[in-house]
Amino acid sequence: MMPRVRPLLRFVLGLLMPHRCIRCGVTVGGAPGLCAACYPTIEFLAGSGCPSCGVAVPQPGLTCGVCLAAPPVWRRARSAFVYSPDSRDLILRFKHADSTHMAPVLAAWLHRAGADLLAEADLLVPVPLHWRRLFLRRYNQAALLARHLSGRTGVKADVLVLKRVRNTRPQGHLRRGQRLGNVRTAFAVTAPDRVAGKRIVLLDDVLTTGATLTACTNALLRAGAADVSVLTLARVLKGR
Repeated sequence: MMPRVRPLLRFVLGLLMPHRCIRCGVTVGGAPGLCAACYPTIEFLAGSGCPSCGVAVPQPGLTCGVCLAAPPVWRRARSAFVYSPDSRDLILRFKHADSTHMAPVLAAWLHRAGADLLAEADLLVPVPLHWRRLFLRRYNQAALLARHLSGRTGVKADVLVLKRVRNTRPQGHLRRGQRLGNVRTAFAVTAPDRVAGKRIVLLDDVLTTGATLTACTNALLRAGAADVSVLTLARVLKGR
């Protein structure tokens, strides 16, 4: 296609199919994303934070108190924004309301938040759903993010190498200890040769207590992964 034609085509497509805010649905100009009213409601996480989890710390490079008290099994974690009543709506619609059109925008936010992790990654691995839950939902939101993020970064995504072998109870109303026990043996690597020696970025929608991500990380490390870092859309902050 001739270079002069591309801007005209984008203009015409913008008139026919205008971008809409992924939160409220109003028409937005330019690139897809959030409108001017919704953008301030999402608390994006940016800048240098705790090396282990990415939350804000008094000085760059300092490890936060939570990670000092209970060091995570993964090497580093990053999240795009804080989990709040406003951002919760984004997550729930993406997961449960067939709003798969949000995936490219959300993947772009992940790319920005996890740039340091992705620059060193060999493989992107999404947290899997059990086949029964996948059948009911019809798609795995983490796998969608992995595919779009792979397209942006060139890092290979393997959406099948990690499998949920037990259909566990939903984690939402469980305490931390119960969550850890619920998913401790729920995941297995289907092909250890595909993760052996690899630097892996593990993808999910929300980092809450970290129980699910801990179980997935342990499965990948047992299979021979060189190291595992975690990248999520949202992070629940203690006391928020």
